[in-house]
Amino acid sequence: MNEYVVQRRIQIMKKNSKMLAMLMAGAMTILLAGCSSDKAAAKTEATEAAKTTAASEQTSEKASEAETEAATADKTFKIGVIQLVQHAALDAANEGFFAALDEAGVKYEADQKNASGEQANCLTIAEKLVNDKDDLILAIATPAAQAVAGVTKDIPILLTAVTDPAESGLVNDNKNPGVNVSGTSDLTPVKEQIELLQKVLPEAKHIGLLYCSAESNSVLQISMAKEACDAAGITYEEYTVPSSNEIQSVVESMVGKVDVIYVPTDNVIAAGMSTVAMIANDNKIPTICGEAGMVEAGGLATYGIDYYQLGYMAGEQAVDILVNGADITTMPIGYLPADRCELTVNKTTADALGIDISGLENAVVVE
Repeated sequence: MNEYVVQRRIQIMKKNSKMLAMLMAGAMTILLAGCSSDKAAAKTEATEAAKTTAASEQTSEKASEAETEAATADKTFKIGVIQLVQHAALDAANEGFFAALDEAGVKYEADQKNASGEQANCLTIAEKLVNDKDDLILAIATPAAQAVAGVTKDIPILLTAVTDPAESGLVNDNKNPGVNVSGTSDLTPVKEQIELLQKVLPEAKHIGLLYCSAESNSVLQISMAKEACDAAGITYEEYTVPSSNEIQSVVESMVGKVDVIYVPTDNVIAAGMSTVAMIANDNKIPTICGEAGMVEAGGLATYGIDYYQLGYMAGEQAVDILVNGADITTMPIGYLPADRCELTVNKTTADALGIDISGLENAVVVE
């Protein structure tokens, strides 16, 4: 075989090798493309399956929610109410609570009970409401709340008109109750009330602090009042009543000894405020009060909370629990913001005492 033939065959072999390599490369590209296509298709199928599953779960969840809402809408809830005593502030809180339920369209049967200011009655009422297996219990004022909280750890209890639930042993913490109790606090702006006293009665130097020693909420507020008086350089003296029976004699003992009387949001004093006002006004002693109901009963003035709104806020909590399934153990105690407090003054009392109230701007005037 001559050299030309050999070279020619070598050239042909190289050419064939190149063609084979190109063919193999093309086949590999097609194969890879096919694999990528298969992977993409598989990924798309998986994505669509996931979407279908999620949509199905979402639809099922919505259906479940709809069924729950429908069941709730048809249900008539049993609500027990234990109110310590009948007076303007607590009555307003009671009314506000049910107004919130009415506006939310909640169906309910209310079992209203009043303890007439007696602790023994509170316990009897609490036991009845728990035995009746109410869906929720509203407790108005501290002794009422303490009574029912001591009887059940299961039924949701919403309190209102309680100054400091944690201090009263009703919850573990006001921000995170940790028990079957929550609600709304009637903590009033005590410091601002003492400032109001100074503004209306700048000549007053000695204050009589009148309250029921058996009410822990009153003890707390009086402590705050003493701090405010100390800061303002005003002297004070405490006058306590163990029950409503002693109100008249204690107030009479204040005559000639104090320039003005200060009363916190005290249930015993509130229930007997007409007696306080009669004696105080007859002896020209102004009374600065913890809430508007006391002013309407003859006190001079207050800068305080609206108990109707306080009860309404508790009613909104009830809707959240009964309708939306909210967990009461994590529901913080509610407080009315300072900008929702109102200045209230009694014109008839002011005129009788000869006190000028024209400088009190934006005041709610009652007679």
